[in-house]
Amino acid sequence: MQTFPAIRSSDLSSLPGAGAAFFIPRTQLTFPKKLFFCHAKYAESGNAGLHNLIVAPANPLVAEKEEAKAVLTLFLKKRGLSNAVAAITVDKSGLFIDHLVSRLHSVHKNRYLGGSRQELTTLEIRNALNPYLETLYEEFGDILVDVVENFPNPATEERSAENLSIPSLEEEPVVPVSAPITTLNSKKLKALARLTDDGLTGKPPPHIIYLTALGMEIEVIKEVTSKFPSFAYYSLDRKIKPVVEVLLDLGIPKSDIPTILSKRPHLCGVRETEKLLIPTLTYLKNLGMDKKQLIKAIRRFPALLTCSRQKLESSIDLLYELGLPAENLGKVLTRGPQILGLSVETLKARAKYFHSLGVDVGSLLYRHPTIFALNIETHLKPLMEFFLERGFSTSDIASMISRFGSLYTFSLSNNIMPKWEFFSTMCYPKSDLVKFPQYFGYSLELRIKRRYAIMRESGVTLSLHRLLRLSDADLDEVLKQKMEKHVG
Repeated sequence: MQTFPAIRSSDLSSLPGAGAAFFIPRTQLTFPKKLFFCHAKYAESGNAGLHNLIVAPANPLVAEKEEAKAVLTLFLKKRGLSNAVAAITVDKSGLFIDHLVSRLHSVHKNRYLGGSRQELTTLEIRNALNPYLETLYEEFGDILVDVVENFPNPATEERSAENLSIPSLEEEPVVPVSAPITTLNSKKLKALARLTDDGLTGKPPPHIIYLTALGMEIEVIKEVTSKFPSFAYYSLDRKIKPVVEVLLDLGIPKSDIPTILSKRPHLCGVRETEKLLIPTLTYLKNLGMDKKQLIKAIRRFPALLTCSRQKLESSIDLLYELGLPAENLGKVLTRGPQILGLSVETLKARAKYFHSLGVDVGSLLYRHPTIFALNIETHLKPLMEFFLERGFSTSDIASMISRFGSLYTFSLSNNIMPKWEFFSTMCYPKSDLVKFPQYFGYSLELRIKRRYAIMRESGVTLSLHRLLRLSDADLDEVLKQKMEKHVG
């Protein structure tokens, strides 16, 4: 899926879809070193710093490989892939499975050094691999599935039984050397070349001609292909057209199709469109979403269509448990469909965080569903700490969030801080911000500073709410009346 659909995402969002329509031979691919040296803490390995990859022994235990496959499959399904798509992805990811097994040998190296071959338990394997997969998901977001499917042979030389070995206790772990970051991915180059020459007729493939006629610019197609090379090999009749027709039948304007496909090219990788996309649309309609709401939701979050039925049901059941009335579900999914791309565990964690502040989670879900897609550590906690350091109480912050959930979507350095600094020079108490946190939603230069200067020149004072919310004409009139009353 596109946006593991960053894998960025954060958003969380969802994962890349099924593979290409044509078989492409595996090549020696190169990825940035960060894929092999992810910053993550693993209690199991005893390392609090960088993870060193130890090369796995030849012929790893069959049980370990099967367990690694099971862990990866479950991980992909939790992030929205259907059973079929997750299975296809795992089947195509043999080298990555080997990499996961080598990860096991790194975490539990004492079990393998000195000839010990005591088999790991299922729990030990899951505890070793899940944190690592979570870290990769944070690194790569929506393109994680593509990374997994095209995982490179990490060694610089040809992989063979002779050059794979287990280091002794005295030796440093063997760390594979990745190729330079600037090295171009050969598969990506071939995919980009195919956009203008299919290798048979010397013309672009039929689906590229079809997409450009649909209004998708070739530069956009190149950008999509660069991130998701399989897109260059999709069949027009079996992949592209069925998806486009489903979208058009729903009522999505033709002009919106290119944007949707560029956001989520993995939609075109879905096999048996009638068995996945149409049932998903029917399910959402039965929940109370009308056609207009569905169109808006898909525009905002195309990955919604590639979420499995099980994923949708578990997420929606949780929304009900968190206090969202069933009659409000359609509106919430229209405003913030991204929350269905989150894992149930992630959604629970963010709901727990808001609940700890004293916020009504059900009400917050209804009024500001998009903030549930924000990361606790990078978005939610820093804002909380910022206001606590400036003398606001937890209940003050909870009130501000409940009144104006969009507060969390603003940049702390570029928005919140400059506006707070100016607010500190104004004649208002901090309690006015608690009552009217929407203050942070107005332009500092074009509205806040300008209107405050006008008010100060008039010699009268308006509440922060009235100063910023009134139209220019009404503001002039109110100030005039206040001035006349003051003079009188």
